[in-house]
Amino acid sequence: MSAAFRKASKSKQRPHRERSQPASRRKLGLLEKKKDYRLRAHDYHKKQNALRALQKKALDKNPDEFYFKMIRAELKDGVHIKKLPKDEVTPEQVKLMRTQDIKYVEMKRVAEAKKIERLKSELHLLDAEGKNPNKHVFFFDTKKEVQEFDIATHLNTLPELVDRVYNRPTIATLQKETLKGATDPFHLKKLAQQRKNQYDLLKQRIEREKAMFVVAQKIQTRKDLLDKTHKVKVKKETANGPAIYKFKFQRKR
Repeated sequence: MSAAFRKASKSKQRPHRERSQPASRRKLGLLEKKKDYRLRAHDYHKKQNALRALQKKALDKNPDEFYFKMIRAELKDGVHIKKLPKDEVTPEQVKLMRTQDIKYVEMKRVAEAKKIERLKSELHLLDAEGKNPNKHVFFFDTKKEVQEFDIATHLNTLPELVDRVYNRPTIATLQKETLKGATDPFHLKKLAQQRKNQYDLLKQRIEREKAMFVVAQKIQTRKDLLDKTHKVKVKKETANGPAIYKFKFQRKR
């Protein structure tokens, strides 16, 4: 009951208004209140205490003192940066790691080559894009035979099938057997698109296999460079091939 009465009595009180900055001092900004002064004073004393502690630490410092961060950190643009420790590995361990890398890349390359051979056996590369078109040359004895020459009659097939590179049955075969597979334009277009996708996949795999071969060569070159034998660079490394070095001949016992 008392709490409700207290709230009711406070509702009739005049609102407390803080004194604002006088008009003559308006250029100085907002008038600082005690709560603002306390925050400013607390921040000032905190900084002064930190400076006093650092001064005391500097006065008490032993000139012969040593700790490992003196050599494990460095100053860059006024900021202390911790040096990352280098991995301590022996030359034999580096050679072994390079060998493992070569084996892994070579394993992936062989797997890619097997997939390429499998795709080639399925597609036969009969109508691949970029492939040089085959030529079928016919020989005749006279010009009259050349003028009367009909390629469909000569191949014993239909005129519609003359342009085909593969699956070009003769008229006798068409009369004896029924057509197998898709014959309507929609299914033929779908099959052509699937065949094109297979050729695109084959092209990607061939490029990937070539890239892996180049990577394996570059890793092998870096592994060979670990040898302390005198060597001279003959050719710079490129995107399509490793650098070529000429090593001094050493007779093995």
